[in-house]
Amino acid sequence: MQHIINSAQTCLDCKKPKCQKGCPVGTPIADMIRLFLSGNIKEAGEMIFNNNPLSIICSLVCPHEKHCEGHCVLNKKLSPVNVGGIENYISTYYMNYREFEKPVQNGRNLAIIGSGPAGISLAMMMAIKGYNVTMYEGNNQIGGVLRYGIPDFRLDKTIIDKIEENLKKLGVKIRKNIMIGKNITIDDLQRDGFDAIFIGTGVWAPKKLGIKGESLGNVHFAIDYLKTPKAYDLGKKVVVVGAGNVAMDVARTAIRNGARDVSIMYRKGEENMPAERIEIEHAKIDGVKFNLYKSPIEFTENGIKYENTKEDDTSEGFEEADTILIAISQTARDLIVRHNSGLSLGENGLLQSDENGVTTRDGVFASGDVVTGARTVVEAVAFSKRVAISIEEYINNLPPKNKAC
Repeated sequence: MQHIINSAQTCLDCKKPKCQKGCPVGTPIADMIRLFLSGNIKEAGEMIFNNNPLSIICSLVCPHEKHCEGHCVLNKKLSPVNVGGIENYISTYYMNYREFEKPVQNGRNLAIIGSGPAGISLAMMMAIKGYNVTMYEGNNQIGGVLRYGIPDFRLDKTIIDKIEENLKKLGVKIRKNIMIGKNITIDDLQRDGFDAIFIGTGVWAPKKLGIKGESLGNVHFAIDYLKTPKAYDLGKKVVVVGAGNVAMDVARTAIRNGARDVSIMYRKGEENMPAERIEIEHAKIDGVKFNLYKSPIEFTENGIKYENTKEDDTSEGFEEADTILIAISQTARDLIVRHNSGLSLGENGLLQSDENGVTTRDGVFASGDVVTGARTVVEAVAFSKRVAISIEEYINNLPPKNKAC
């Protein structure tokens, strides 16, 4: 607690806070800290929750050094304000304090397909406004990438359980273990009275390298491994192919699940890694090794055949491995598009929509990773805030509903 107060007291309370501009959802950080230090923590919590219903999660998993803290003016000479720590303390307090209740219903129905950060944040925003929200989730627990893509050591999953509890208190109906697309279609949802439909199904189709050996039993896709890491017997030596944030997460998870030798194989140098710098540093601290300038050309049951990619060394080599984890990105599944007319995927394999989430089918909206590709949680929330406006504008232009007999 004291270190949170000490960091908050270093805030300069800038008149034009760059930290707020650096935040994708524009969190009023200076106002938050001012209220916190003056003893108005409940007011601070309400303010940041109303701005971002997933503030408690963003405070833990956001790349703060890229967004808010990275824009803090104190970076020039000192350490930035610990915005993430302060926001988490306030958000946790507020979540435990606030009592959620079902509001008066406005008579409009919203279907939300997918319960990741995009879907959860939209459900929270719309339910509070009185919309009758039904959320559909293909797994047996909600959370999407929060539950199945972020390791436990980065995000305590009981937070998601608490959010689910609050959604239910707001009247949100959650239908689990159902994949919308083939058996239940968009046509079915519109037939059954949903005024608007939102798609936030994320990116769960792993991209392949397309090289020999990718179907072998010791080769797995990182996004699949992160869902249930304890279900895998990786052995002692693990090689992760790829160098994004998911690769760092999967490498650190493998270490925590018994692997003794975990390395990242990447075709370029460290300065070219797509992972955030802090994620790379955390991986190093956990003991992850880095095999750079190496590109796989074949997987075998004993490891990886690779070619060196430095200009002065184009030779081939072999890296032994009990398990190979492929982490070179993901794209969207095409289940909904394939079985429902009026929707389309772009050349990148992602669902097409405009910047406000309006898709090519009337009454259907989308946001989050299924549209943008893998991004941060806070970016998904920011997108869903724009979609909420689009949905309300659309529904407000619909003809009035006939009252039930």
